[in-house]
Amino acid sequence: MFWKQSHEDAQLAGLDSLTPLPREKFYRICSNPTVQEFVRSADCYFYQHLISILVPNVLKPISSSLTQSVRNFAKGLEEWMASAVDIPGDIPREMVKVKISTVCALAQALRRYTSLNHLAQAARAVLCNEAQIQQMLADINRVDFRNVQEQASWVCDCDEDSVAPVKESFMSTLEQQKTLEQWADWLTGVVDRALEPFKGTPDFPKAAKKLLLKWSFYR
Repeated sequence: MFWKQSHEDAQLAGLDSLTPLPREKFYRICSNPTVQEFVRSADCYFYQHLISILVPNVLKPISSSLTQSVRNFAKGLEEWMASAVDIPGDIPREMVKVKISTVCALAQALRRYTSLNHLAQAARAVLCNEAQIQQMLADINRVDFRNVQEQASWVCDCDEDSVAPVKESFMSTLEQQKTLEQWADWLTGVVDRALEPFKGTPDFPKAAKKLLLKWSFYR
């Protein structure tokens, strides 16, 4: 471990190889931007794994008691981390920011996942109800998409050629009364096709944000 003396260094200093690294040196190491980035990456990797354990599939039902437990856990994370790093000594401020920012991201992800899970179960109930599906189709058919398209083209530069296929595919999928999992696959396909030209390019994040803006306008 990097906070322990190496065997060779310990021999030169006349110390036991298991002697902990002095606190001052440990803090100086934590001031290194490379170490801070390593800690950030390690925390993110660990937290993502933790999310996959707590909410392995956001579409599948989870009990209300587990949902509440996860939310309570997320609620206390930032306070617990702030308390953990609030110890005597000159802990680098940037390292403290790294630890708190990553745990805040974990808390936000857990809240988002539990909210999505709740919405998914509500959507599943609707998708299993043929009467509601027919009502949705009737409501959509009454929408003046030409007017919506004119507004969208002005607000978010959304051309009709990219919207029309999605609308037709959406209507067709709705008529077929697909399951929630099939709808998730459909949505993944829509996103993949829209972003395919930008994959592996510096413009990918910008294109993804623009797609989200357009989708938000139509939803």
